[in-house]
Amino acid sequence: MINRRQLRIKVLQALYAYFQSDNKNIITAEKQVLSDIEKMYDLFIYQLSFLVEIIEFVKFRSEENKQKFFPTEEEINPNTKFIDNKFLKQLSTNKSLIKHIELRKISWHEQNDLILKLYKKIKNSSFYIEYMNSDNNSYEADKKIVIKLLKKIILPDDILKSFYEEKNINWVYDYEIVNFMIIKTIKSYKQSWDEYTSLPSLYKLTPEGNNEYVQMVKDLFKKSILRSKEFDELINEKAKNWDLDRIAIIDVIIIKMALVEFLEFPYVPLKVSMNEYIEISKIFSSPNSKSFINGMLDKLVADLKKNNKIKKIGRGLLE
Repeated sequence: MINRRQLRIKVLQALYAYFQSDNKNIITAEKQVLSDIEKMYDLFIYQLSFLVEIIEFVKFRSEENKQKFFPTEEEINPNTKFIDNKFLKQLSTNKSLIKHIELRKISWHEQNDLILKLYKKIKNSSFYIEYMNSDNNSYEADKKIVIKLLKKIILPDDILKSFYEEKNINWVYDYEIVNFMIIKTIKSYKQSWDEYTSLPSLYKLTPEGNNEYVQMVKDLFKKSILRSKEFDELINEKAKNWDLDRIAIIDVIIIKMALVEFLEFPYVPLKVSMNEYIEISKIFSSPNSKSFINGMLDKLVADLKKNNKIKKIGRGLLE
């Protein structure tokens, strides 16, 4: 479920913390980055459980309204389209999700104010009203409204973000990545799936059942540190008119990670590594830094190719 770019970003964040810290224990730092990645799945489960909780909240409110002394006609015969949302009903009965929620002891019982505020936003949104009044009762329509509510109302909510930040400070940095994973998971859901369909795992396994992504994280993190001084010399050599101390540390780390992939990852195409780190630089670097990183990587690749130091296995991986 988590992709290679997202893992590269997590390693980048971990390397930045490592180089800024006084603690230089690589083994401890490596365990920490893997633990932080694993905890992203906790946030993933929390977000899915929140969708289930909203439906339970709406059901409860609907039943509560019927018990009023003088309920309105709308309260006696409410529009149950959202309660009957096919995707959300499917999600709420998923055995895998239920097990994950129980393992993590997730409960929203003390967050009624948060849920109420978000439900009011949902209820008053134009696209929710349009959905409730629509005659389209298809499974795809039900999935689309959930995705739209997530993108427009639930995920951007500052109170919800603060709630997660209190749970785990690292989730502030993981929030966007996990939200991408949530949307991707919902889009992949099929109506034919029953309650025994497993949720996607955090890592993608090889056909043999190996977790190559964990090894990628370990190698990228550790070798960026172990070859750091060597890479400093390479960067200094190519950074004409630039003192290494004047280059932003995040930019130096991005270049070092790219060098690890060029030299240590024989099965990753050169173009893929180049493009990935240029894209990552757009997120974490300034416009000037982005241009600097792009130029530096071009120079370094040209020099490494010239000296026959890049060894890629497979046809076309050097291009």
